[in-house]
Amino acid sequence: MRWDAPALLAGPPGPRPRIERTSVTRVHGALTCYEVQARSGLERTAGGWTVSPYRGCAQACRYCAVRRAHRYLGLDAGAGFDSQIVVRTNIVRRLRADLAARWDGEPVTVGAAGDCYQGAEEIYRLMPGVVAALREAGAPFTVHTKSTLILRDADLLAASPGAGAVISIAFVDDQIRRTVEPGAPSAQKRLELVAELNERGVPCGVAMAPILPLLTDSPDQLAATVRRAADAGAVSLTPHVLRLPPGAREWYLSWLGDHHPGLAARYGELYGKGPEADPAYVRGVTVQVLQLAARYGMSPTRPEQPLPLALPSHRQLTLI
Repeated sequence: MRWDAPALLAGPPGPRPRIERTSVTRVHGALTCYEVQARSGLERTAGGWTVSPYRGCAQACRYCAVRRAHRYLGLDAGAGFDSQIVVRTNIVRRLRADLAARWDGEPVTVGAAGDCYQGAEEIYRLMPGVVAALREAGAPFTVHTKSTLILRDADLLAASPGAGAVISIAFVDDQIRRTVEPGAPSAQKRLELVAELNERGVPCGVAMAPILPLLTDSPDQLAATVRRAADAGAVSLTPHVLRLPPGAREWYLSWLGDHHPGLAARYGELYGKGPEADPAYVRGVTVQVLQLAARYGMSPTRPEQPLPLALPSHRQLTLI
């Protein structure tokens, strides 16, 4: 990806986002980046410890469950989440301090609030420092990404005991991917990424996240995705059915209405009680995927050490 030279942004007309009060705002091509000083490096969520160099994500996945946090910064949770990226420029220093003072030895997830290897990482290069800090502290950690940029740091990851990666590949239908994950690499490129990371000594699993009801959940679609993940050498596979918390709900359902209007009523039934799909539906899909994965010797966790590779469920993350 080619990036134009950064330029200071004078500010859009009308009300300015609240985050502009405490950030340096720069434009890089189609992205507006808000450079901030993080208050913490490690964050505790319902899924455990997380590290997030970036908030927002230019991969523009319509279903991203952490869109809501942009609203608290005065930013838009729809198109703004895709193009207005919060960059925590001091994340490495804060992470080192938190690892020394707060970390309790539990595994750490990297990239919970936005893909840590999205395009902005080509400019800011925060991840080598994050990986080094975690390695020096002896922290087991898992990097979650869809981006091939992770290969830049494959040697650093391979040299970090307890490090692993999870690549999100929820389905292999590229026609759906082009509209619901417009900024992400194709499923084929991500499968090749799984294979290469494992070949280079970085244990790499697959998160089938999210499985889209009525779009990517047929038995044939599930079987094809699991089979191709196994063929790529994934060391684990964890299914996750689509969640629709506020922020993601409006943005995803808007996409659904434009591209698959006939499914709107059924989605209303499945998600009528909140962000989670009907429990019986979730159980049925999850059991199917786990049974398929078991046939290929893949479990939801990495076999060689008790490090969970599933995507975390999130409470509200620290805003900056």
